[in-house]
Amino acid sequence: MIVLGLSGALRHDASAALVIDGETIAAAEEERFTRDKHAKNQWPEQAARYCLQEAGLSATDIDCVAFPFAPVSLLRKARWAYASRYWYAPDRALDALLNGNRRFRSHRRAIRSLGERLGVNWQKTQFVPVEHHLSHASSAYHLSGFEGKTAILGVDGKGEYATTFFGYGVNGQIHTLKEFYDPDSLGGIYGALTQYLGFEMLDGEYKVMGMAPYGDPDKYDLSRLIQPSGDGFRANTRYVNVTGLRRHKDQGQAFYFSDALVDWLGPRRCGDEADEPYVHYAAAMQRLYEDWVIKLTQTYLGEVLNETSQLVFAGGGALNVKLNQRLLGESNIEKLYVQPASGDSGTALGAATYVAHSRGDRIAPLRHVYLGPAFTADACLAALQERSEPCYWQRLDEPVTAAAEILTNGHPLAWFQGRMEFGPRALGGRSILGCPSTPGIADKINAQIKFRERWRPFCPSVLPEVAAELIQPAHPAPYMTITFDVAPGWRERIPEVVHEDGTARIQVVDEQAHPRYYQLLQAMQERTGNGVLLNTSLNRRGEPMVCAPEDALNMFFGCDLQYLLLEDFLVTKESV
Repeated sequence: MIVLGLSGALRHDASAALVIDGETIAAAEEERFTRDKHAKNQWPEQAARYCLQEAGLSATDIDCVAFPFAPVSLLRKARWAYASRYWYAPDRALDALLNGNRRFRSHRRAIRSLGERLGVNWQKTQFVPVEHHLSHASSAYHLSGFEGKTAILGVDGKGEYATTFFGYGVNGQIHTLKEFYDPDSLGGIYGALTQYLGFEMLDGEYKVMGMAPYGDPDKYDLSRLIQPSGDGFRANTRYVNVTGLRRHKDQGQAFYFSDALVDWLGPRRCGDEADEPYVHYAAAMQRLYEDWVIKLTQTYLGEVLNETSQLVFAGGGALNVKLNQRLLGESNIEKLYVQPASGDSGTALGAATYVAHSRGDRIAPLRHVYLGPAFTADACLAALQERSEPCYWQRLDEPVTAAAEILTNGHPLAWFQGRMEFGPRALGGRSILGCPSTPGIADKINAQIKFRERWRPFCPSVLPEVAAELIQPAHPAPYMTITFDVAPGWRERIPEVVHEDGTARIQVVDEQAHPRYYQLLQAMQERTGNGVLLNTSLNRRGEPMVCAPEDALNMFFGCDLQYLLLEDFLVTKESV
């Protein structure tokens, strides 16, 4: 069975994924090809073409196109719940009841048109819609490799109508226990506060998370944003998750919070500083979010977790690594799998795996996320030869040795190696690296290379034997999806990758998944005694992670980077 998953129904994070006989072959975000972050209002045409090319297939070979957005019957609770909560915006309420699948029909036409451009034969290829939160659930459950009954958690902004999913998987089947519907969205509330704190919704939530450790969550009580309702919750739409006339407006932009929130907390934050009182608001929002997710997880999944002790998690809310650390600290959660592409880009893969399983394929666990394109030495050389800027390059016989020498001498290094990562985390395919014991290396990368806020943290990539000493407790961590407390003896050894609260979002590097990156960590271990690297994505602020050699060179010449290892080619701005 050949299944192509295509996402983008929520107007952002369009992506494509290809699953063949249950095996994930390729996956990529459209933004990496168009160079437009989050690919807003785009469909994944270039990403789909890449996936087919990677597999050596034609579009006519596709059996199913899976799409993570589906029609919702009026007989179900979702549309009625939405209408009742949007009583103050009657146009929205009535539209949900009378024409609630309008968006799906529009998207279906767009996907069929995209398929025609790709060369899909719709007489042979089946279009299969999958509900958005089932796509998230499948992306985590079917790819986790967990055996036996497994609790499934999904926290997102919204899909068709659902925002939060609680269920379980057993024998490959996904069972729903509870859903919440828009505007009752924990992800939406966090996103609304993200906007209030001066960041872009759907992009800046992790900045709020990074800012939170600098604040005191006890200084301000934000609990009124979320109202208890029976065993569940309701968003307080006097302040957040608002629409229409309730939205706060400034310079022509309408926000998902209200004037009442501004009256309560003060003017919306502007600028790049982690300043008061906003750092305290970030801390209070982070703790409120964590508390409610933990409470709801135990309410609806507690019995399953008591039985199985294993949880899988997806949706944009699963990218909150501090929450994931708290989940792993729960007494009835021993194994936690967080889908590495938890946001909406991952739904292309989730829809594809859901459809493949429903058609009888056994889904193979996800072994790594190096699912994007790789580039040959000839392609790298051609890109170098086309540049007009003065630079120097040489092809190295021992690129790992050269990279370790550059890093040990205190220099940042752009590292472009192998297939591009799928998902938001740089994991050694498209990374900027540094030696985490070099004083000031993090500030230098933030200020002179990434051009981002000075308080933003960096992540460590580590050897497995180092992870056994460095993180507490021991747990698989291949994708930078969970923070861990750093052992006290290590905090002084690698200060540039330890956050304000003593934690780090760690990647334990697997030798089979990325041999060259593993070799580089071994070389650093030999030189510094620390098999650890500072690792951040190869991009500048506001740009997608680089994909092709041309993208890497554009970034190299657009910042203060002095060293780029482009596969085997060492590129420098001075003759060294």
